[in-house]
Amino acid sequence: MHRLPDTDSAANIDWFIFIASAVTVFAVCIPLALYPEDGAVVLNDAFTFVTQKLGIGYILFAIGAISLLLYLAFSRFGHIVLGGRGEPDFSTFSWAAMLFCGGIGTSVLYWGTIEWAYYFQSPPMGFESQSARALRWATAYPVFHWGFTGWALYCLPAIAIAYAYHVRGVTSLTLSAACEPIIGEWAHRFPGRLIDLTYMIGLVGACSTGIGLAVPLIAACLGWMFGFENTFTLKVVVIAVVTLVFAVSVWVGLERGIKRLSNLAVWMAFALLAFVLLTGPTVYILESGTTTFGFMLQNYLTMSTWTDPAANADFVESWTVFYWAWWLALGPFMGIFITKISGGRTIRQVVLGSLGYGTLGTALFFLVLGSYAVHLETSGQLSVLGELESNGAASAVVQVMASLPLTWIVLPVFCLICVIFAATSYDSASYTLASSTTRALPRDSHPARWNRVFWAMALGLLPITLIQIGGLRPLQSAVVAVSVPLLLVVALMTAGLWKSLHEDEYPAAVSD
Repeated sequence: MHRLPDTDSAANIDWFIFIASAVTVFAVCIPLALYPEDGAVVLNDAFTFVTQKLGIGYILFAIGAISLLLYLAFSRFGHIVLGGRGEPDFSTFSWAAMLFCGGIGTSVLYWGTIEWAYYFQSPPMGFESQSARALRWATAYPVFHWGFTGWALYCLPAIAIAYAYHVRGVTSLTLSAACEPIIGEWAHRFPGRLIDLTYMIGLVGACSTGIGLAVPLIAACLGWMFGFENTFTLKVVVIAVVTLVFAVSVWVGLERGIKRLSNLAVWMAFALLAFVLLTGPTVYILESGTTTFGFMLQNYLTMSTWTDPAANADFVESWTVFYWAWWLALGPFMGIFITKISGGRTIRQVVLGSLGYGTLGTALFFLVLGSYAVHLETSGQLSVLGELESNGAASAVVQVMASLPLTWIVLPVFCLICVIFAATSYDSASYTLASSTTRALPRDSHPARWNRVFWAMALGLLPITLIQIGGLRPLQSAVVAVSVPLLLVVALMTAGLWKSLHEDEYPAAVSD
């Protein structure tokens, strides 16, 4: 019988993907670091072209993704068990915690507090800026952008990869393997190699946006607590510390490192939300949160399909298309990660769990933190919009947190949660990058530790260059640019999943 190579051996490394990905990352980072102004122009042009010319493609694909997932969950395919030994590998809480932390990270603290302010100033659908109507849509849109559709763009690749890995017995966690039902033997040749290389580069680019948002926020916290000047050097130090934390976590492994860190992050984050709810304007937060979530549900179809055909503003391009591109660029990574933690669960459980736990988890952050920030603005206690205009989003978020009672405790805890959330997101990314450069990865094995740590370090490089350029647009542009080929790859994976489901015999493979 053929023996699979040891996962720690050099022979089990896919050196083409490993070297080509590493070289590409360095080839992008070095010019951006040397010529930041020219780099900013190129990234901005790429953002404008993709969002204006291809934006409708992202919107239609997102609608199709959630529609297909709901069909799979409630059809005869929903009962299919994705591997396992009769019961899930992880408890529901640990599974949901790893799912949530891997897919969200510090970004939910950043955007959960401040995203509404951008929309309040420049509202969708031509509403008057800073009006009551603008505020209603400004608080609902963040929940929409981080809700069902976004999680569907994570879950669809997960089901495609998990079916190939757990049900069809593919031993490698690669996108090309999930595309094999469509491209056949080409999955093991150049087209398949290009698919896997595209994924690797796309993940590094997409993760850079999350880290690029987390680092200024952590730096702003440190500046408030210790009086540090918020310089580029401080941000580089923060990146180094966060990278070290998730390198240690990914070295320890999935069960002992990533799972425990995810559980800790979830408990701390929800404790913070409880503190804000109880010490802040409790009744206002509850009423505002309920109204906002209900308004989002009522207008879900409108927000999903609004494309601004008259081009009165760039709201759809700058925000909705950007978010769908971000979720899509991270989708294959989350697909591999969800595959690895979902052994023993059915397709229905994975779909409904991803959409349900993911949406409810993110909604709580936006409804509690966002409502509290809105109250500070509308009551005159803190000019959130003024702070955003004068000192940037990171400073505005820190000022919102600093307005709470027991600031000397709250802000250090908030800063620690930011670090842990960043670590749990990107140790997951490091793990999946290492998995994708491993030729054979049987169900109970893990990629080599040195491989995991290498990608943990590599993930810190691109954010440094994007932060050096400065502003939100370079971060958005990086995601949008890398998402274009991944849109095609995920579509190919989806076609492969559909073909496999209809080729395999059911209900023979079905388990209740």
